[in-house]
Amino acid sequence: MEAPMHPLFTREGRKDPHPIYRRLRAEEPITRIVEPYRKIPFRLLTRYADCSEMLRDPRFGKDFTKWSPEERQRLRVSDEFEALGKHMLSADPPDHTRLRSLVAKAFTPQIVEGLRGRIATIAEDLVSAALARDASGMDLVSQFSYPLPVTVIAELLGVPASDQDDFRRWTTVLFTPADTEEQLAHLRATGFAFFQYFMQLIERRRAEPQDDLVSGLVAAEEGGDRLSTQELVGMLFLLLVAGHETTVNLITNGMLALMDHPEQHERLASDPSLLESAVEEMLRYCGPVETTTYRFALEDLEFGGVTIRKNELVVASLLSADHDESRFPDPDRFDVGRKPNKHIAFGYGIHFCLGAPLARLEAAIAVETLLRRLPRMRLAIPREELEPSSMLLLLHAKKRLPIVF
Repeated sequence: MEAPMHPLFTREGRKDPHPIYRRLRAEEPITRIVEPYRKIPFRLLTRYADCSEMLRDPRFGKDFTKWSPEERQRLRVSDEFEALGKHMLSADPPDHTRLRSLVAKAFTPQIVEGLRGRIATIAEDLVSAALARDASGMDLVSQFSYPLPVTVIAELLGVPASDQDDFRRWTTVLFTPADTEEQLAHLRATGFAFFQYFMQLIERRRAEPQDDLVSGLVAAEEGGDRLSTQELVGMLFLLLVAGHETTVNLITNGMLALMDHPEQHERLASDPSLLESAVEEMLRYCGPVETTTYRFALEDLEFGGVTIRKNELVVASLLSADHDESRFPDPDRFDVGRKPNKHIAFGYGIHFCLGAPLARLEAAIAVETLLRRLPRMRLAIPREELEPSSMLLLLHAKKRLPIVF
């Protein structure tokens, strides 16, 4: 008899997982659940201390090439996704160390700071375009939260504006559960389209380098070592997906939190010096990434009082950890001035998000622009009608966010 679907994967659980996480933290902080679409069992960690400890524990790995072909088949990883998956997020040391150091050379804080003016211009233009299209309101996701970061990362990579809609379509497919052969075939075709596109873009930049991140990654070298073509493709895939999908959710979730808490909205609007701490609180309170990607035990081990067997999958809930009562005073209170605020919304340990400075910058500019240009914005539909963008645990996101000005 098939086990019932875990409450986290139900429609109500995806809309509001916090009551479920609260119970798990109290009663079963390391719980075994099954992802219902591919029937994959894994351990879910929900407490801050366990999550942060696991994310820096070298006994857990991310390089699934260490698994046998039979074991990898459990995850239904196709050749296309094997090719896209060779990047630093799916690597262990020493490969991770090498990949991250090479990418960091082409993704410096100076490059990020140099984008400030362009990000501000894009944000202003998006609000102006929305007002010109409809002076009464818009869908914040499709008309602002999505086009802002996707335009920034596409320009940073050197992807033409004409191709940006393809990326939105492709990433939508990648974050949609696939549990039929037809859906899996569509998923594989999407992975192949991504792979082919990046292969062609890399070859063009090798032939004619430009002032963009792809050219920088092609040229990046350390100790005579360069990224292979497959590593370049995987890294571009990671930067594009992680570089826009998460920021879309950060902006959307953050603005929804402000609309849910009018007193905090007014507090931030009247005191712009709180912008930096407000973004950190948005990351903690309603972070864009709900859980980490899969890790697996490299050996039989004891962790948090639980026996975890070799190759058993483990996932940390960043969203739950950042609402842990033992770490954050009054964690379910949204406070734009909260300090200290040592959340783990960007992960922890060696896989801490390399794009965190860019996400913070984009969110700060987006929030400031929206507060200034649309000071009376509010939800256009009842709060309970908002739908999650995916039934997977990975992202904490809304499909749409209709607002009136």
